[in-house]
Amino acid sequence: MPFTFDFLDDGRVLEWETTADGAVATEREDYSPRFYVASRAPDADIDLTRLRSVYERHPDVVATKIVARRPGFRRDDEDTLAVDVVHIDRVIPLARQARQLSDYPVGDLACFNVDFSREFRYCLETGVDPTPASELSTLHLSIPVTETNSETNAELGVNGKTVTGSPVDLLAAVQDAIDTLDPDVLVCSTSEIISTLYAMARTAGVDGFTLSRWPDVDYQQLAGQSTFSSYGRVGHSPARYNVPGRAIIDESNTFFYGETNLDGIFDLVSRSKKPAQELAWASIGNVLTAIQICEAHDRGVLVPWNSWRHEFYKPMGTLHDADRGGFIFAPEVGLHEDVHELDFSSLYPNIICMWNVSPDVIRCDCHSDREDVPSLGYSICDEQGYLVDVLQPIIDARDDIKADIHREQQRDNLDQDRLDELEGRSAALKWILVACFGYQGFSNAKFGRIECHEAINAFAREILLTAKQRLEAGGWRVVHGIVDSIWVTPDPDVSDDERESLETLASEITDTVEIRLEYEAEYEWVAFVPQRESDAGALTKYFGKVTGKDEFKIRGIEARQRSTPEFIEDVQRDCLEILGQTQSPDAVISRLERAISELHAGDVDSDRLVERNRVSKPVEAYTQYTQNVAALERARDQDLAVHPGQDVEYVVVDDEKASRERVALAHEETDQYDPSYYETQLVRAVESIISPLGWDRSDIRRRLAKTRTTKITSF
Repeated sequence: MPFTFDFLDDGRVLEWETTADGAVATEREDYSPRFYVASRAPDADIDLTRLRSVYERHPDVVATKIVARRPGFRRDDEDTLAVDVVHIDRVIPLARQARQLSDYPVGDLACFNVDFSREFRYCLETGVDPTPASELSTLHLSIPVTETNSETNAELGVNGKTVTGSPVDLLAAVQDAIDTLDPDVLVCSTSEIISTLYAMARTAGVDGFTLSRWPDVDYQQLAGQSTFSSYGRVGHSPARYNVPGRAIIDESNTFFYGETNLDGIFDLVSRSKKPAQELAWASIGNVLTAIQICEAHDRGVLVPWNSWRHEFYKPMGTLHDADRGGFIFAPEVGLHEDVHELDFSSLYPNIICMWNVSPDVIRCDCHSDREDVPSLGYSICDEQGYLVDVLQPIIDARDDIKADIHREQQRDNLDQDRLDELEGRSAALKWILVACFGYQGFSNAKFGRIECHEAINAFAREILLTAKQRLEAGGWRVVHGIVDSIWVTPDPDVSDDERESLETLASEITDTVEIRLEYEAEYEWVAFVPQRESDAGALTKYFGKVTGKDEFKIRGIEARQRSTPEFIEDVQRDCLEILGQTQSPDAVISRLERAISELHAGDVDSDRLVERNRVSKPVEAYTQYTQNVAALERARDQDLAVHPGQDVEYVVVDDEKASRERVALAHEETDQYDPSYYETQLVRAVESIISPLGWDRSDIRRRLAKTRTTKITSF
């Protein structure tokens, strides 16, 4: 089966398949991409004959015809204009021309199957399975951060080996690796390596350098770099490139390769029909959408270019009840002993499948007299929704994979490669299941619907309340609960003889709600952290010591935050160990004192004090002189490109300065740092550890001051 596809300027498509003798290409000259035009609404009047006559005269249109298709899951077959075009790059421009004819003279029309990625479109329309038939070979290429904006590199990583020298030397090393390994996949630290290598070859006059498997095309640029905003966060998408015959994975622009591995990627390739190169740069929502589009395609349903689903009318009281979100039982701040965690297995996906919560069947007209969704009164059709067909195979597959992981871990002769494969596939499927709920409320979702989002939450609240009540009746006290997890500890007012076992209760709750409640873990103790400026518990900040293991579960505190320097993380983890052994704030503060002494003595390697922060805007757009601004100015001085949405790494050298000397970039060799600044960061990290015991920052500072005074007066 082909694993990657190339689209040549003359319209030919190359299907690349691995064989025992290397990859071979099959040329296809008869492929014509297709999009559709139909009425925007079922009762809209649209003149497809006139529109067809316009397209038939267009030089980029191969053929047109009127076909029966469903313009939506809630619509039956309708006359639809299918437009076959000469090249995949002409789909969107031709669809824009249809928009210009909307209302007059054609009518209120809409375009469908327009904005698909090119390789995915090809596989969907031709029925080709892009899952690799055999293991793909890889070659890793990387460049240091100091040369990411350079037209000529002096250093390059080739399969883990650092190569230095002239451009000719670097090009020779890369060409030798290409010729020797003949890789199917190029894993690049940034895809800009592709264009940079070719630019170096032109400048150095090196003839014959090529990464391509096709003699007539060296590489193609598929998209330029861009900055975007999603859910209040700024992101950066680098330029994307294509090398004929090889899939490219850009490590600076991939979620699934970073969170899983190639096995996880290939599992999703088989489910989404997105080839490896496209799946590597795709977001979770993008892959979920592709799987949904495959299901829609099988049902003869077209995919809207832009979603225009209206929200169903509902009374004010229903709006209020529907907007309550998921289940939350505020944590009891403090350190709790003998704590047990229970989780519902894939709660939201299972709710979708158990109660048939799908955009095409929620609040159906045929059962409008029913109230199937608790507290909201929404009806759900008896006909199975498409979302169930999308998610149930994924739920079942992940359950099977998790069972295989458990069996593999119990084997005497552990097969680590097999375990890595299973864990990669499990992680990939987990992310799809995690996203499926929130995606229903996403305004740009192709098939989402806000009523599904509301219904899922309503079912989840009922399930968690049922579990809470049964656990309390069985002699357990709930100390925290959020979304799909509950933490309990023995109720001191109930004797051991009267208290029911958690295994029995979990089994009974599972039978009642028909979704498996799993016993996740037992903790010697768990500490729930208060909010910074409040005594109320922070919902997602806690840590605990796992019973019988030298292991802590940590959520939300500095050791789990991507910006935290290594030194701060290490000290905080040491403090966790000390707290677990002594449960003494004084012992924790003693560790803090030693760390502060190391800082002020200059004994901490600056490499362990690197912070990593995301840049939200260009340097000129900042109104205050932050550390990020200082770092961006230093990067600009060194001709290093850092775009909004990308990370910048630096050491704080003097936090009192309002100039670029405030920080040093991570790659700059410096042994200087601001000990007072990092002392403040240490105090914050230690506050997270002992705040459940009633200590705040001012208490820590007073104890530190008292200790320092004692040490001075002792002389």
